[in-house]
Order: sequence, then C-alpha cells, then structure tokens
Amino acid sequence: MILFDGKIYESIEQNRLLEELKEKIPSILQREPLSPEIIIDAVDQLREDTLAGKFDDLLTELPQDMVETYKKQAVTLLSKEHLWMKVRTELGNTDEYVTDKLEGFSQIRVKKVPLGVIFHIAAGNMDFLPAYSLAEGLLTGNINILKLPSADNGLSLKLIMQFIEYQPLLKDYIYVFDTASSDIQGMRQMANLCNAISIWGSDMAIEAVRGLAPTGVKLIEWGQKLGFCYVSNPDKTATIASDLTGLAKHIAFTKQLLCSSCQVIYLDTENIDEVRSFAEQFMPYLQEAVGDNRSQEIGIRARDTLVAYTQRLKGYLGEQESSTDVIRGKGTSLIIKEDSKLELSPMMCNVLVKPLPKDKLTTALYESRYYLQTAGLICPYHERAELTDLLVRGGLVRVTKAADMSSYFPGEAHDGEYALDRYMRIVNIQED
Repeated sequence: MILFDGKIYESIEQNRLLEELKEKIPSILQREPLSPEIIIDAVDQLREDTLAGKFDDLLTELPQDMVETYKKQAVTLLSKEHLWMKVRTELGNTDEYVTDKLEGFSQIRVKKVPLGVIFHIAAGNMDFLPAYSLAEGLLTGNINILKLPSADNGLSLKLIMQFIEYQPLLKDYIYVFDTASSDIQGMRQMANLCNAISIWGSDMAIEAVRGLAPTGVKLIEWGQKLGFCYVSNPDKTATIASDLTGLAKHIAFTKQLLCSSCQVIYLDTENIDEVRSFAEQFMPYLQEAVGDNRSQEIGIRARDTLVAYTQRLKGYLGEQESSTDVIRGKGTSLIIKEDSKLELSPMMCNVLVKPLPKDKLTTALYESRYYLQTAGLICPYHERAELTDLLVRGGLVRVTKAADMSSYFPGEAHDGEYALDRYMRIVNIQED
C-alpha cells in the first residue's frame, strides 16, 4: 500500500505517483517550511489517544507487557514538553542572527533551514521506528518519503495516517511506499527526488543504498551497532546480584535485537576458568529473567524458538562459528569463547561471554570502531569514572548501567549525533 497526498493507493501505482511527486515537490518547497509546533501538537494528540486506548486494536500483535511499557514511555516521550526539549537540545538556537562587524568584511545573516526532501529507509528491528524517523524529518520542516521495512505489519502506516488526520497540513510532507528492497528501480526513483537519504540498517543495506544514491546527495547513516556489558572484579559477583539481575532482565526483554542490546559480556580477566565460573553463576539469573519475559502468545513463542534453533543449527552446519563450551538453559545459553572480538551473538537470549583485561580494552574496541555504541558497566562505584573514561576514549557513545543499556534517556544523542541537526542545513546570506 502507498500513502500519497493523504490517500491510500495500491502498490501498482508506484511509478505514476513518483512521477507526480517529482512535479509536486517544487511547489511545496515554495511555501514557508512547516513549524515544529504543528508536528508537536499532532504527536501530543497521538499520545493522548494512545493512553486512552484508542489504538489498542493496532497493538494486539505485540506482547502485552511490551505494550504497557510503550504506553508508560509515551506519557513523557510524546509529550509537548519533551518534544520541545528535543528541538531545543538537538537544534540549539534556531533564531537567525547577523555576525559581528569586522573591518573589511561584510556581515552575514546565518539561519538554519530544512534540507528539503528526505528519503527515509527504515529498518524493521524496532517497533515504531519508521514513524519515529519520519516524525524527526517533519520536526525539521522537511518533505518526507518513507520506504517501509518488509517486516512492517501495517502499524506504521496507520499511525502516520493518524498524524494527517490530526493535522491535514502534513499530507503534502508525507509520502509512504511499501517498496521492496529488491525493487532497485523504484528505490533509485525515490533517491533521485531527495536532498538526503536517512538509512537505518545493516552494512549490506547501507552499501546497497550508497550504490543507488545520486552523486551529491547527503547520506545520513544509522548503521548496525553492537552493545556489550563490561564486568570488573568477576570473582566478586556475589556482591553485585542486583546488577546481574538487571542485566539478565535487559537481555530477556530486548532478546538482543536492538543496537544497544548486550551481545557480549566481557570480564576483566585473562583466565578462561574465571569466565566459565562467571557464566555458571549468571545462568540462574538469566534463566529466571527469560522465564519471566516469556510471551504467553503462542505465535510469538514459536517464532522466538524457531529463531534460536535456527542459529544453533547454523553453528552445527558450519555456517556460523560454533562453540562446544556452552552453558544451556531453557530458551537461553551462555557461549564461552577465549577471544576478545566484539561480534554479534546468536541473539534471542544466547549471549557470548569472553575475557577482556582492562589494559587491552581499547585494543579490542579499536578493532570494532565502526560498530561501537553502548556499553553497560558492572563495577564498584569507585571504578566507574575510570572505566567510563576508558570506554569513551575507546569510541563508545553511550555508557550505562547494565540494566539500562537499551533505555532511552531524554536529551540523549543517537549514535553520538543529534538527528535533528543532521536534517538541517546552515545558510549564509550577505547583508548590506
């Protein structure tokens, strides 16, 4: 399905509509840009209706505990107060200004304006991501073309249609296509209409977009990242039971599907026996958390089981590196490895556990410098500042408690950058 000019069309209409959009864009750019207030009012109305249960029928495919979590987050994160704070934090002072007068030079007027047209290519590993990416484009006054991920179940389109119902002015700034990633011609048509491409996804997806992007288009890449937990004093785990409980709950809740999720647990040791000892102590915590977070919906449980067993079979068949040193639980496992490479785990509550002495930490991080984002810390309080500084110097952009690796903190950047600022440009205008 396609959303164009506030109306729904069949996918077969794609080429015709893209040609129409090419003719339409210049006339939209001729108008004054959208005010953030228009979008913020629409999002706040979405928040009120969500909390009132208006969209409960759209959320039935999600686990109930996840729906409740999202609703609790919506209270703050979709509020007018938070959204205005996001605009102020990420864009700074958006008022135009004139530079100081310098002898021999003209003064210039400086202002921030939208990029123009943004083509959003969203990934499907996070609920609401397509709508969230589009909302950021709207907040910065851009025209937005959104390609839905193949895994989208229609929820994004319905939420976006609500935006337009709340504020009909938005229909000229939102164009949603369910184009398949294999439709290179269609993707190239969309790319040729834009000033920037915002791409969320794997290395392969980003490389593919680079290949079809026109010369000069701005690429805004939100690539795959790998999170890990670092544990100092692993022989004293009895004193950090609450941290281990928090880490286990994080793993069980996210199923390691997010960029910020814990893929590897690193221990400050070179002794593999200490690694195994830690894994044996941690397994009961993880087993309990996985049991508590097991969905009651049979379809979701079947999906999770199939994914986990597929990963295990790949290891047996040699398609994926396997390890014989594995501590297994019901629906979970801890895979013990002697190397210190930061890598993707089999996910679905199957975690890698590895040694990494503190004096070799930056060496390991440098090898994975393109994939660094979040590190969770389990350490005594007096070590936290030193380890945080070491992780930041090594390239991390988020350092949290182990339990909060995938938590959102109001005002935080994404992958070390403010998204809204990347969706704007600075113009200089000579004054008389």
